[in-house]
This record gives sequence, C-alpha cells and structure tokens, in this order.
Amino acid sequence: MMRRAVVKGVGHYLPERVVPNAEFEKSLDTSDEWIKARSGIERRHFAAEGQTTSDLATHAAKAALAMAGMDGSDIDAIVLATSTADMTFPSAATMVQHNIGNTSGYAFDVQAVCAGFVYALSNANALIVSGQAERVLVIGAETFSRIMDWTDRSTCVLFGDGAGALILEAEDARGDNSDRGILSTDLNSDGRYKDLLYVDGGVSTQNTGMLRMEGKEIFRHAVEKLAQTADKALAKIGLGADDVNWVVPHQANIRIIQSTAKKLGVGMDRVVVTVQDHGNTSAASIPLALSVGVANGQIKQGDLVVTEAIGGGLAWGAVVIRW
Repeated sequence: MMRRAVVKGVGHYLPERVVPNAEFEKSLDTSDEWIKARSGIERRHFAAEGQTTSDLATHAAKAALAMAGMDGSDIDAIVLATSTADMTFPSAATMVQHNIGNTSGYAFDVQAVCAGFVYALSNANALIVSGQAERVLVIGAETFSRIMDWTDRSTCVLFGDGAGALILEAEDARGDNSDRGILSTDLNSDGRYKDLLYVDGGVSTQNTGMLRMEGKEIFRHAVEKLAQTADKALAKIGLGADDVNWVVPHQANIRIIQSTAKKLGVGMDRVVVTVQDHGNTSAASIPLALSVGVANGQIKQGDLVVTEAIGGGLAWGAVVIRW
C-alpha cells in the first residue's frame, strides 16, 4: 500500500475581456491570418484594470472546491504557480488562502514560468506522499498582459491571462500504474538558456521589465525537451505513448503542440487543445486545459493523462496522472 494524490476537482476562470487577433491590427504590423498561422491563437483574455493574479486564482480555486464538494477550510496546503504575483511579497497563494476562508493551512508560490504548474503539481504530490498534507489546492494563475511590450509583434500577440485550479486528496492505493492519482513526475531545468525567454527587469534591478523571447530557439528546445520529459515520466511507471488517453500540454503554440505529439507518437485526437481560445497563459495553461477537457467530457475518471510544459529558465517537466 502507498499514498497517492488523487484529483478530486478542477476549475478555471478567464477574465471577461476577450481580445481577438484583429484588435492588434490597429497598432501593429500584423494580421489575424499571420497570428493564426504562426501560433494557432485566435483570441485571448486580458484582466481588467485593477484585477490581479490572486483575483483570477481565487475564482478558479472556488470552482475547483465546488466540484470537489469542499470548502476552503478543508484544504491543508495551497501551491500557486505564477510569474506575475500581485506583489513582491507576500505570496499570491496567501491572498487566495484568505479569500477562500482558510486559516489553518499553509500557502506558497512556485515560480517556474510556463512550467510552473507541473512544478507545483510535483511539489503538491510530494506533500501528500510524505504525509505533510491530506488535501492540496494547486493553482496556476497569470496576468501576463502586465509584462508585455506592446510594440513587439513577435511576443505581445501570444500571451493571455487566466487561472486554473486542481484539488488533490490523499488516498491509499496498491502502488502500481493502475492506481488513480499522480503516478510519476519528471522535472528539469538548465540555467544556461536564461537568455532565450526572460523578463528584462525585476526587484533587485529596480525595474519591472518586459517579456523577451528568442522564438525560434525556444521552439527547437521545446519540441525536443517536451517529448523527452513525457517519455521519461511514462517510463518511470512502465508505460508508453500507447497507454495514454490524453496529453494535456502547455498551450504555447499549436505548432509546438503538434510537433511534440508527433515526436511522442500520440495522435492529435488524443491531445487537449485550448490555445486558440486562451493564447499562452503560462503557468495557468495546463490547469485551464485540464478543466476545459473535463467540462467538455474529454477527460474521464480512469483516463491516463500526461501533462508537459517548458518555460523560461529553461525549466521543463511532465506529470502523469490517472484521472
């Protein structure tokens, strides 16, 4: 027997403002066709003035709690993945903790950019497996619209705001790959590639900064590293691509998603795709896609789900879940 971290509920939230590609034609040398062809993105959501990352995260958390039939006081820990927290400190996670009425647990942020949610899931799994928590609320939430350079057509059209949440609960299990819950994780990073995707500012430089990206290099690293980490995570539990019901990838670019699926040997009919509606929401993209996949009736109990993501750092990883 062993403890597994089993998914009990998911939820997501998108800001009200929808921004279609055509809106960028007014200020940039770009077009709806150009953006769709390069990224697969058709629209994205932007947070309203004064609406913060913790606001989005709170909405998603409440939706996940409702699906799980729980309230805030049932949660032992909150792990929130974000690169766009409301403040330098305290963590956005503690703000969500207050908003859901949790006073007895603990909360912290994880920062691994677009790979943030797989890092957060891995940490939440470790808390449950080690007995430090029974129920963990895991959130990915971002307001990347706050760090865009609106004169850079190669980046500002790609990103959006949103939040997704997932609740894990400890359950006793047999300890084989037929168990429900998180079955394996694989995390990686390599700081040599810092200059491929970064924000050119921060607290110690006293400059907020804007997002900068070397798109072609990121694409090359993404396809290779995403397929590799998914393969490694599956191999750890003696499974392969044929055993996978759904791949839920980081929603950065449709061409990356398609190329990675091909390299993995998984047909696109087994890939949950939301990039057309949300754009790249960084750490929020996987939990958003998981929640949408459940709501659409794609992901069902018992399905084997692989999530994989890569972001600035470079940081990348995968998590295998039996739903």
